[in-house]
Amino acid sequence: MSKVWQNWSRIESVTPARVAYPGSPDEVVQAIAAARAEGLRVKPIGAGHSFTGIAIAPGVQLDLRNLQGVVRVDTDRGRVTLAAGTHLYRLPELLAPYGLALQNMGDIDAQTIAGATSTGTHGTGAAFGGLATQITGVTLATADGSLLVIDEENNTDLLDAARLGLGALGVLVDVTVQCVPAFKLNAVEKPEPLAAVLNAWEERATGPDHFEFYWFPHTATALTKTNTRLPMDAPSAPLGSFKRWVDDDFMSNKLFSAVCGLGRAVPAVIPPINRLAQKLTNNREFTDVSTSVFTTKREVRFREMEYALPREEVPDVLRALDRLINQNNWKISFPVEVRAAAPDGLWLSTAHGRDTGYVAVHRYFKEEPGLYFTYAEQIFRAHGGRPHWGKMHTQNAESLSASYPRFGDFLAVRDKLDPQRVFANDYLDRVLGA
Repeated sequence: MSKVWQNWSRIESVTPARVAYPGSPDEVVQAIAAARAEGLRVKPIGAGHSFTGIAIAPGVQLDLRNLQGVVRVDTDRGRVTLAAGTHLYRLPELLAPYGLALQNMGDIDAQTIAGATSTGTHGTGAAFGGLATQITGVTLATADGSLLVIDEENNTDLLDAARLGLGALGVLVDVTVQCVPAFKLNAVEKPEPLAAVLNAWEERATGPDHFEFYWFPHTATALTKTNTRLPMDAPSAPLGSFKRWVDDDFMSNKLFSAVCGLGRAVPAVIPPINRLAQKLTNNREFTDVSTSVFTTKREVRFREMEYALPREEVPDVLRALDRLINQNNWKISFPVEVRAAAPDGLWLSTAHGRDTGYVAVHRYFKEEPGLYFTYAEQIFRAHGGRPHWGKMHTQNAESLSASYPRFGDFLAVRDKLDPQRVFANDYLDRVLGA
């Protein structure tokens, strides 16, 4: 009998009817055919880092752990085809022999390449799109038992749907990534007055290569991160191993976990702890290879809601969140995260057709998001927000269809590739319709 599967944040769980471990694209096709013969639905899983039920598989769960690594490399064009279950944290090792890197990354690398692109994972940088915009082609195992190549030469009309397809069109067995020559980043991290950062938001978001900030509720300070791209032959000045352990492991994981536990037991201590935390955050500057700067270690489990907004709306949304927390006297231990991204043309991309700012709210995983997320979502929606597909939200197909100009086109592709909804589940029924 199958075991209970839980996602990372422990919000979602399921006991699949059966778990399959395909080791090749043909075995994925066979697993889909077997499921269809039994009248079961099919869902692949990656790292389980989505906060929604997007990967829930009551029928056949496809565990892609055996689909890992480099499938082929086009050195002339800097393109690498990766098996769908390849985790992002393996990319430095896999791409290093070719002198390549991802153009941009988020701040964690636990996800698989297929899961990350399918849910719209993104980093920060007003001139850079999310991970799916770096995908130039995919191979999709479809409901009719075929392997469908979708790229610039084959089935091109499906590419902007398949690169960010929510797992609704089929099972990705490989993806081809347009990489860039490996590079370094110079990182400057420091606390700054929140009001000044918000007043200069457009300049701060669009001036540097990569800008983001965290704001701890109950403080007036933004913890800013500004990263500048440098060639690989630029001098390195990495963090020392002890300094990295203190900042990124002890402070951000072990001590923060203890603080979250204390705040849950005694909420009144959260505001002074947050104020102390921003005072203890050191200024630091370092230069290292891009993957060592983009990503950080996250061990404290949390729950997250993130919305993509017209970039110019970000300051007003932050001010509204501050008022919301103060008016309700809530005690919020986790910071609010703010990032930016370039517009793109992917049909279900949260950055479709507009310069985008992302605002994410969090709660410790042992705390109920409750009215904080409910009212924050109302603020996001009032400012034209689109929810991240892999993070908590309450939207449905009716409300989402008004946010995406190509929503109907995506549904038409879904009807064509999966008319019997082999790849559906409750989450997809809600956000796309049954």
